[in-house]
Amino acid sequence: MNSKNEENNILERAAIDIEGRTVRQRWQEMLYHRAYDHPLISNYQPYALAATIVFGLMTLQIDIEQYIGINPSLNYADVMVMIEGNAVTYIQAFATPWLTYFSAFIYLIGFSVLLMGTFLIFVYKKDAKSLQEFSIAFTLIYLVAYPFYILFPVSVTSNTLPNMAPLLYGLDPSIVKIVHICDPTLDNCFPSLHAALSLMAMLIILTRTENLRLKALAVFTTISVQFTILYLGIHWITDLIGGIMLAFTSYYVATRYRELIVTRSEKLIAGRYENEEGKRS
Repeated sequence: MNSKNEENNILERAAIDIEGRTVRQRWQEMLYHRAYDHPLISNYQPYALAATIVFGLMTLQIDIEQYIGINPSLNYADVMVMIEGNAVTYIQAFATPWLTYFSAFIYLIGFSVLLMGTFLIFVYKKDAKSLQEFSIAFTLIYLVAYPFYILFPVSVTSNTLPNMAPLLYGLDPSIVKIVHICDPTLDNCFPSLHAALSLMAMLIILTRTENLRLKALAVFTTISVQFTILYLGIHWITDLIGGIMLAFTSYYVATRYRELIVTRSEKLIAGRYENEEGKRS
């Protein structure tokens, strides 16, 4: 039995030596051809990877701010007060416990389900075109918003306006810990990612699906998200407007220039693979 295993190992090493490739190189080639043979994978994989990188940047926000020398006390909440005053506080005039719990559920769960559900629906339908559009718009929103969070920090309304209650953060300490993952200092306000991403997902669903119930659910969730980000003491009205503008812009770019972005991305990936092949040969 041992001799048989040793024989197999020798043959396996010999095959690798003859072709001049390592195990890692063979795996890379196999994955490349598999992605090439399955358009659904090759079409959205680059954008999913880009979105993952952006999420990583969000977790490194404080480190990046320190590296480029951003003053920790820098904050433009006063500018928001100059623009809109305390208008957002009036939305809490009819606050009730059930409305607060419902809003927290929409903000934390409904928003996430809307985004992940949109992605999974197109995966299930094998709709590569819609996956491309969703992934491009999703990544673009993060890439545009991220510099604002670094260079133009704005504190949440409940930390700025005396009459604005921190309805979300006061529910449970664990909620604050969850929020701190993407917003370490609670000053990633302008533009609102919740407003932009939910509206973008809704636009994709309305124009790329035929299910009326799904469309109605997307519209209800998106409208609820726009309300909750103001009601819970998080965002300014200006943040909401900025998020809406960003959503329409990213949707326009993704749907109008999808083919151009996909073609250039595929050429970039193919060129890199060919260069690696050339170095090995």
